[in-house]
Amino acid sequence: MFIITNEIKKAFNGDAWHGNHVMQTLNNVKPENAFEHYITNAHSIAEIALHLTSWTEEVSSRLTGKTAAEPEMGDWPNPNDKTPKAWEKIIFDFKIANEELIRVCESIKDSHWDDETKDERNPVLGTGVTKIELVNGLVQHHAYHSGQIALLSKF
Repeated sequence: MFIITNEIKKAFNGDAWHGNHVMQTLNNVKPENAFEHYITNAHSIAEIALHLTSWTEEVSSRLTGKTAAEPEMGDWPNPNDKTPKAWEKIIFDFKIANEELIRVCESIKDSHWDDETKDERNPVLGTGVTKIELVNGLVQHHAYHSGQIALLSKF
């Protein structure tokens, strides 16, 4: 369905209604700030970016018919390294995950967007929804965490 595919494109790197798209927000982060924990018990920008990547990959997996699960990288992966080069890789991996998701979305026939995922409804895991609901949820997820990153970038 063109509309939902267009929405994920906008949230990822297009003209998002809420402000900067996620790629722009990430690209505005100074590498030396990406790994800082500015708020006690809160995630770093790098951790949020890895979380976004892991769930983008999981949504792609579910859209292709795989059983819903926690993302392969985990819900909140920790950065392996805390260098500018590691930050570049985190951004690159997020970009690749979203480009793959868009490719998957573009391959879904209009008549299949209302198909449910294989799993029973579990609001915590986001399972048992239609494909269009799943992608719409990820659009919201991108916007939510993009806002967090933008705020943390101001520290």
